[in-house]
Amino acid sequence: MTNFKIAAASILLAGSFSTEAFAPSTIRSPTQTNNLRKIQLHACNQDNNDLVESFKAIARKSQKFVAASVLASALFFQSTPVSAADYNSMTDEQKAVAEAWRIVDNNFIDRTFNKQDWFKIRQDAVKTKYKSMNEAQNEIEKIVGSLGDKYTRYLPPAKYRSIVDSATGTLAGVGVEISTDSKGNVIVADTEPSSPASNAGIKKNDIFIEVDGEKFNDGKSTPDDVAARLRGPEGSKVGVVVERDGKIQDFIITRQPITITSVRSYMSDKGGVGKVGVVRIKSFSGTTAQTVSDALDELKKKGAEAFVLDVRGNPGGLLPGGVDTASLFLPADKPLVFVVDKKGTQDNQATYKDGSYLDTPLVILVNGNTASAAEVMTAALKENGRAVVVGEQTFGKGIIQTIRQLGYDNGGVAVTVARYETPLHNNINKAGIPVDIESKDCDNDDAVVCVPSSALKK
Repeated sequence: MTNFKIAAASILLAGSFSTEAFAPSTIRSPTQTNNLRKIQLHACNQDNNDLVESFKAIARKSQKFVAASVLASALFFQSTPVSAADYNSMTDEQKAVAEAWRIVDNNFIDRTFNKQDWFKIRQDAVKTKYKSMNEAQNEIEKIVGSLGDKYTRYLPPAKYRSIVDSATGTLAGVGVEISTDSKGNVIVADTEPSSPASNAGIKKNDIFIEVDGEKFNDGKSTPDDVAARLRGPEGSKVGVVVERDGKIQDFIITRQPITITSVRSYMSDKGGVGKVGVVRIKSFSGTTAQTVSDALDELKKKGAEAFVLDVRGNPGGLLPGGVDTASLFLPADKPLVFVVDKKGTQDNQATYKDGSYLDTPLVILVNGNTASAAEVMTAALKENGRAVVVGEQTFGKGIIQTIRQLGYDNGGVAVTVARYETPLHNNINKAGIPVDIESKDCDNDDAVVCVPSSALKK
């Protein structure tokens, strides 16, 4: 199995998910981090979830600045100070634009740059006289946006700082996971037990109307927009207005540091099958596989005849978490995932030993919000013939980003740098993984209710 030795800090960039909660950490400050010239991370998630998870991984080893992590949505977090000789004649605003252009030029997977004259874009941009840094930042956003890749984007200073702050423990949250519904509303995907949000009365599927005085019912707001407003200093209060069953409800919630419980297990029963052990995985981290393994052991001791891995709404996380979890159920030398970079170089990852759970019937429960690292795990088990996939077609996030910090507090740039393929070399990006057995709109907290008995039999 590939060994990953990558120091990192990251952000999750893909479609429609975010989280405002994070675990307190002892990671070094952004200033200290800037001293590390190449801090690289691969991430696998949608929008900004992986960043928090990646920082948490680093925090566990922060004194050495090491995180072993590759995610299916992925990132570099790198300070790139402006020092090239040809920059000396430029204004600070022109330097900022040139720096952002250079980062994209060095990393973007589409070497046609959306079939544009990429060098002319730079030439024109650095000749422009900008009246302010704000104008330069708008130009950066325009240049990055011209690439036609929604995951390659400019992160303004406020957004970049909020991500760093949330991951390094200088901000707190209320303990909710955020997603979007079929109508594009930003909703509460879940609440962490005993969190400030849960204690205040916030419930799953509540629609965000307003947070901290800012409206979010315009149809254009994203989960990340809401998450940014929910974060704030520990002990501070935030006003939250939600819609529930057509009625408006107001809450005043005190922000606190949040530790997310990413794995939960329980026993259920299914007619014609018997006892079924369920492991709910909300996101993947570097410790997920071991936590899942421990849970499976306990469920087996309690008499589980079959297992269900519930990854509904799981936006991803650290790729090793997804890959290693899949390895628990597969024999040695089985393909897991292929990562292809901008040069077409392919990194092949496979199991290196037999897993501990090779025979027990296994179902993976997914939905349209299952993405990235969760899709990597699902595809690995489905295409190796080990699991039956039940639910709805998954999200379809199969590309990898890098995030680079810009100098002079100008935020950062997220750039798509690679893509991944399933064991059968399927490219699931924008397509998702088809299920074996369809089970639509099943939102029951007991995953077994959503799974037919036939899927749980050998």
